[in-house]
Amino acid sequence: MPKLTKRVVDALRSEAKDYFVWDTQIAGFGLRVMPSGAKTYQAQYRKGGRTRRVSIGRHGKITVDEARKLAKEVMGQVAKGENPAEDISQHRKAPTVAALCERFFLDHVKQRCKASTQGEYRRAINLFINPAIGNFKLVDVERKDIAELHHKFRDKPYQANRTLGVLSKMFNLAEIWGLRPDGSNPCRHVPKYREQKRERYLRQHELQRLGQVLSEVEQDGSETPYIVAAFRLLILTGCRLGEIQTLQWQFITDSGMELPDTKTGARLIPLPQAARRVLSALPQLVDNPYVIAGKLPGQFATDLQHPWRRIREQAGIPDVRIHDLRHTYASNAVSSGMPIQMVGRLLGHTQLQTTMRYAHLADDPVRKAAEENAARLDALVGMPDSSQRLRIVR
Repeated sequence: MPKLTKRVVDALRSEAKDYFVWDTQIAGFGLRVMPSGAKTYQAQYRKGGRTRRVSIGRHGKITVDEARKLAKEVMGQVAKGENPAEDISQHRKAPTVAALCERFFLDHVKQRCKASTQGEYRRAINLFINPAIGNFKLVDVERKDIAELHHKFRDKPYQANRTLGVLSKMFNLAEIWGLRPDGSNPCRHVPKYREQKRERYLRQHELQRLGQVLSEVEQDGSETPYIVAAFRLLILTGCRLGEIQTLQWQFITDSGMELPDTKTGARLIPLPQAARRVLSALPQLVDNPYVIAGKLPGQFATDLQHPWRRIREQAGIPDVRIHDLRHTYASNAVSSGMPIQMVGRLLGHTQLQTTMRYAHLADDPVRKAAEENAARLDALVGMPDSSQRLRIVR
């Protein structure tokens, strides 16, 4: 066996079958010559009674000296009790991030999340995660990879942060499923971007104009009575869009709307007389259990966004989203002096902190009450006007 040098390797010719040429300087270091003419450097050793072989690199891509150095490193790992060939084999079989995404969606999201949340997760996976790191081996993902992905969408801070949240949940589950070591979540310590919370409340004149437009589109038939009723119910109840959109007639009782499944679980929502009048004006279709009937038989109206865009343009409020109707309901309740805890119960919030975003609106009735109270006291013991004050002449 010759010592492997560039001249020796270049002189080797391919044969009908692949064959090995071993180096005389380092035991286990050799070259594999394939029938195709490809030549790859090898490191061979025995482990557990078996001969194991590691492919180091292809001749031409690395030099003989570089291959010899790498072979020494492999043999050093073997001497420490490691098994490089098995590690490489396991790494080759390791799942990719894309595979984790699918398991995460099927075993977790589909089982535990609402349909709307499932759509958000699927969108994050398909549009942001898989294109960036889907081909990465799960065990190879590092914090810098997550930070780079997060930074890529810095111009969309809300989407960047939501994607980071999805990734963090996925990698937590990867640890539970034994796919990564405990405490190795690469999303840890990746700071989120500051988000500008957008809270839009309709003013009194805007609500009046919106009400006029809803009546107009219902009368001229440009929107169905079910679409118009949906927006009126959103305004009068403060419900989430999905709660009204999927509302069934059987859920409406003397107690209110008894919804078996909402974002926060089963929920009883009060149904004021104004909302009941909206419902009583709607025709109930025999073959459709839904209040907000759609175009397809037996289905609810799946698209309220396009009708809302038409209505808001006509009402002169193009920046108002459907969810802002819920904000408007809450802001009116707080501004009228309703306790913040009661507002939270009306909205179906499970945490007071969620409702506290409206707390600053409670200052208005307090300020008004302070003014009125001070005015009554001032009438009794008030300070004279500046024009009536005595002037001291020196």
